[in-house]
Amino acid sequence: MNPARSTGVALFAETAALGQLWAFWVAPLVGAVIGALIWRALLAPSDERF
Repeated sequence: MNPARSTGVALFAETAALGQLWAFWVAPLVGAVIGALIWRALLAPSDERF
């Protein structure tokens, strides 16, 4: 998923793509947050954990 590419296509397409665009921005951000939390909980040095 490339949000920049999806945004460009959605802006010029005459379909409902613009209404679905939020998923292409939110999903990678949510995935990054989840990945960071997992790393911090399981793999971070003990002084950086929660």
